[in-house]
This record gives sequence, C-alpha cells and structure tokens, in this order.
Amino acid sequence: MANETMARAAVAVGSVKTEIREFPLPEIPADAGLLRIAVTGICGSDWGMYKNDKPGPRILGHEMVGTIEKIGDVAKYRWGVKEGDLVALEEYLPCGHCEFCRSGEIRSCLETDQRLPGKIRFGSTPITVEPSLWGGYSTFAYMHPRTLVHKVPAGVAPNIAAMALPLGNGFQWIYYDGGAGPGKTIVIQGPGQQGLGAVIAAKIAGADLIIVSGLSRDSKRFDLAKALGATHTVEVDKEELGAAVSRITNGRMADIVLDCSGLGPKNINPSLFLLRKRGVLLTVSRGDAAEPLNVNHLINNQLTIRGLRGHSFEAVEMALSVMARKILPLELMSTHRFGLDQIDTALKIVGGQMEEKSIHVSIDPWMS
Repeated sequence: MANETMARAAVAVGSVKTEIREFPLPEIPADAGLLRIAVTGICGSDWGMYKNDKPGPRILGHEMVGTIEKIGDVAKYRWGVKEGDLVALEEYLPCGHCEFCRSGEIRSCLETDQRLPGKIRFGSTPITVEPSLWGGYSTFAYMHPRTLVHKVPAGVAPNIAAMALPLGNGFQWIYYDGGAGPGKTIVIQGPGQQGLGAVIAAKIAGADLIIVSGLSRDSKRFDLAKALGATHTVEVDKEELGAAVSRITNGRMADIVLDCSGLGPKNINPSLFLLRKRGVLLTVSRGDAAEPLNVNHLINNQLTIRGLRGHSFEAVEMALSVMARKILPLELMSTHRFGLDQIDTALKIVGGQMEEKSIHVSIDPWMS
C-alpha cells in the first residue's frame, strides 16, 4: 500500500455547502482498521442531511466500498478480513450486546440511532468526533471496532458493490419484513433506487406479479424496472393506481404494498385500498399525517401496517450474493460517478435539484 499520511475529504460545512479539507490519517489500534475508499454511493438520505447544518461539519456518505489499508490483529480476527481485501461497510456501529444485536436486529440497536445524543454512525457523525473520518466522501475512512464488514465477492465491481445497502434494503423490506415469495402479488410505489432494489428482491423471492408505480416522467426507470423483474408498470398520472391493480390482478388486489414514493403519510389510506384481505402495507415514507387513518378499513380487512427502516446483516449479504451471480443487469442502475470536487453537483442531482436524472450515483474520491 502507498504511504499516504493525509486523507482528502468533502466536508458538508453548512446547508448545501461543501469544502474540501485534509485530515491526518489516524493511528490504528488492534481492534480497528483503515479503509482506502474506492467508491461511495449516494443515498437519498444524504440529500436531506446535506440541507441540514446540524449537528455541524461532517463527511457524508455511508455506502462505502474499498480495500483495507491497515487493520489490527484483533479486528482481522473479528471481521475475517486482511489488508488488501475489497469490502463493503454498513452505516451502523451497533453495540453487539443488547437484545436487538443478539437477535440479529442490529438496525434497532440504540447505538445505531444517530438522532440520539452521543451516538456515532458512518455518514452522519461530526468531524469534531475523533478521528473525523466517519464518512465515505473521502479518500480514507476510519473503521471503528464496531464496524460491520462484508467481503465483496470476486468479480463484483466497486460501483456495483456500492449498491449493497439500497439493494439490501430491498431484500430486508420485501423478503424479510414483507414475506414475499411464490404466489404473491407485490406493488412497489416509487421507481427510485430503493424501489428498484425492492423489485430485485421480489424477483429473486419468486413473486408472481410485481407492479411498479410512478409518474409518466419515470419512463426510463420503468424500462429498468422491467429489466430487473417487474411484470407491470403504472403511470399514476394517467391511470388511478387502485383501478390498475384491480385490472392487473382481476380484482384480487395485492398481498404486499411497499410505499417508497416519498408521498408520506398522506399515501397510507390510498395504499390500504390496494391490498387484499390480510395484506401488508410497508412504508418508508416519512412526514406528518395529512388525515386520520382509516381504522375501519384496516380492521375490517385485517390489514397490517409496518414502518420500515434499514436492513439486517443478512439482507446485505443477500444483495452481494445476487451481485456475484450476475443474473440481473445491475450495471444499468449505476448511472453516474463523480469526484470529490463535484460532490455538490452529485448531491443536487440525487436531490432532484437538477434536470439530469439519476438512479444510483457514486463518488470516486480518487477521480481527478
């Protein structure tokens, strides 16, 4: 490995403002490591954090893929990796000993919740917390002793591996949380990177019908959704979604509905009417409730509403396994790559502030 002594990073210093700064590489204790970042994907949540100037200057980016530059002996044993291995990291830094961690639900560990005081997490921790290198928009990242490390399978390119978390979300939500499988009809609202990850999960799980909804301007994303396994697409500005689902299913309706449209709680009641009896509504759309929940319809039809957040270790492993099999054109999802000096533009594209459309955007910190 080269003998660098400094990391170069894009630091979010205020609302929609970035500065390129340098940081000294930290000493690596026996239970930690140093990652030489190859690429880092941009999550939609990064745009929301970029607009927020709290909790202070920080290095964004948590969809990190890179090679292990340095690693302590304890960490080498714990993670099962060595220097030079290509790995993907999760954003979480779980405690490892609470009831959630012990049962595999690391995403529920209180240590992973960056909204709580004093908690750290990749991509959202301020640079005032030593050693500052907590985000992927940098040439190097510090691998905390509680880091969750995944080996990238041989033959999987870094820009594809950088989609492990959004695709892992798809497997977590559709398969693990939703119970997708053969014979199921699934409606996925929103053809962004999370929705497309859910399409992949539904396809791999063996769902019979996979219906993806969006707007007519999403025509290219609809084409990609079909290439990834969707059986039907619906332009909701041209056809009412409930009528379309009824038409496609001959009135049976859906077993599972996933709302990642970004419409928020106002879409809960309409989504409930897409379900058959005993169906499951999964939602990741945040916001304040626009109207009361239709409790009568919920009870009469024995429906389930489940709020979703994050992924399990197993779901990310499943995403990497699908990448290794190369049975789907995942490269079509990787639409853009930018350098650190272009991070502002990259984030604005992901945030829908530019005319240019994207699906999954990645940052190559070594790109000139």
